[in-house]
Amino acid sequence: MAVQVVTDSSASLSEDVIAELGITVLDLHVMEKTAKDGSVERSTAGLSSLELAATYGRLVERSRGDGVLVMHLPKELSATWNSAQTAVGLFGDDEIRLIDSPAVAMAMGAAVMTAAKLAQQGADLDECHDAALGVLSRSATWVYLHRIDDLRRSGRLSTTTAMLSTALLATKPIMQFKEGKLELVGKTRTQTKAFNKLVELISQQAAGEPAFIAVQHSEAEEAAETLYDLLVDALAPGSSVMVIEMSEVLRVHVGTGAIGVSAVFTVAD
Repeated sequence: MAVQVVTDSSASLSEDVIAELGITVLDLHVMEKTAKDGSVERSTAGLSSLELAATYGRLVERSRGDGVLVMHLPKELSATWNSAQTAVGLFGDDEIRLIDSPAVAMAMGAAVMTAAKLAQQGADLDECHDAALGVLSRSATWVYLHRIDDLRRSGRLSTTTAMLSTALLATKPIMQFKEGKLELVGKTRTQTKAFNKLVELISQQAAGEPAFIAVQHSEAEEAAETLYDLLVDALAPGSSVMVIEMSEVLRVHVGTGAIGVSAVFTVAD
């Protein structure tokens, strides 16, 4: 058959890409509860080892000996990775390979797509695994926050940034995803200044070479298109820039108006 590639909905892959590349995507759980004041609070929950083991087992059979490559959102963000580690332990080393992904959103999605494309071309499990790691090593993700309330409640801020969060309430902060937490890399007062700072950060890391960029928005398509135009003008010829809607599981944590930018660079930082 071919190597099977599986990830979760945090990878922000479109239905067209999933179908074209034959990727298995498991939906992370989004839950709602009504607060005392009548407002609806949303949260997320990871996948269980039983859910994952059942899916992995079906994919092992489908691969007919070629194996399964697994990538989930980082263990610092969800219990899903630990569940995956337990589920993978039920299979042989030559049947399933689990990647400890340091990336999230389309940075991880790009690694998943790369592995799936190679699998379709007949690459073996080792080749798909190594190619995905290569993409992850050259990736980065930033988030522009329209407001910080949702993220502060989620507990996804680093300790240092959480301590500063009260002071950030009146700003438009720019965060970068590092080692499983969001670290503050810029504070601005307006969206325009925030976007200019984002373009500066991305351009510096691109170092004049082409890059793959995915702008992901949370109900902020017009703003995302503005950032898209700035990035297209700033990046080297041959760069690929796209705008997509942010996955639901990520929107829960960053709130309405947030914009994420995932990048894969030509050379690792």
